[in-house]
Amino acid sequence: MTIYLDCNATTPLEPAVQEAMLHTGFGNAGSRTHEFGLNAKKAVQKARDQIAHLVTAQREEVIFTSGATESNNLAILGLCAHATQKHIVTTQIEHKSVLEPLASLQGFEVTVVPPTASGCVDVEAVMAAVRTDTLLVSVMHVNNETGMIQPITAIAERLSCSSAYFHVDAAQGWGKDIQTLRHQRIDMISASSHKIYGPKGIGALIVRRRGYEKVPLTPLMYGGGQERALRPGTLAVPLIVGFGEATQLALRQHQERAERCRHYRDTVLKGLAPLHPIFHGDLEQCLPHVINFSIAGLDSEAAMLALKGVIAISNGSACNSAHYTGSHVLKAMCLSDDNIQGALRISWCHLTETVDWEEVVSRLKTLIIE
Repeated sequence: MTIYLDCNATTPLEPAVQEAMLHTGFGNAGSRTHEFGLNAKKAVQKARDQIAHLVTAQREEVIFTSGATESNNLAILGLCAHATQKHIVTTQIEHKSVLEPLASLQGFEVTVVPPTASGCVDVEAVMAAVRTDTLLVSVMHVNNETGMIQPITAIAERLSCSSAYFHVDAAQGWGKDIQTLRHQRIDMISASSHKIYGPKGIGALIVRRRGYEKVPLTPLMYGGGQERALRPGTLAVPLIVGFGEATQLALRQHQERAERCRHYRDTVLKGLAPLHPIFHGDLEQCLPHVINFSIAGLDSEAAMLALKGVIAISNGSACNSAHYTGSHVLKAMCLSDDNIQGALRISWCHLTETVDWEEVVSRLKTLIIE
């Protein structure tokens, strides 16, 4: 049996989440004239409350989307549509759903801050890039390739004297690093259900008010007025219910899950030790369910093929798997070409089964070029 070790790409569905979804009615949450629609609306509002509670937001500040990619696009393109300030700050290690929308903007100046060799951005470097005409600062919560936790709280604190909006792509940290996302200086938070043992195809953009002021977002699509006119279309009620249940479970169980993941990491590190792996990023600043590493003389594509039937792993973001060209994150960390081409990502969860690491090591040793 192949053991799944690619949880940063997507996670298995929690049984309790599946159960909640199966018991969701088929009504349209926009139908106000009968009990089927009203029950669907109640289910959506419950999920909205569950999601808002995780980050101490208000129910009306939760906008449902198809996932963090759409949320990132709405946060960036929606804010920039009619903005008079034309400067944005981001980092070189962001997900492509942040970097590509920024690259598409016309008439904007984007300052892209590099990370340190550890895989984290430096707070001082980010703040040095912020100007009086900065419209937006967008920094991810946790890097999807390395698992490195970024200094979001420190950046939020330093932005207290700036009018710039602060957006955080929290796809990888949602429900795992809880307290960080509760900082009220974060204006917008992107999240995906399928990263926390919920269904694919649903996510959210949390859009906090500043006092009585709304973040001035323009919708990317029109037709229907759902989600405060920011995201039209019939709500996917079963998916929303699953997202809400997954978020609530994460809030209740995140400490226990993290402890299980730390214990599992110990077995991973011990299992890989005979291969003398080179770890990319500081493991002390990394979430406990992921490592990114390379092994001298080992090509990542060959390694993944050799491990088929034993473990399922990746060599980077799932969004780039169709045309792998080497990680832009690892390049930004100034790794050597050999380490970038040999990089592998292993990511697990509290549901992951035990791996035969002796078999893994045995297969990989046959590939190593001295």
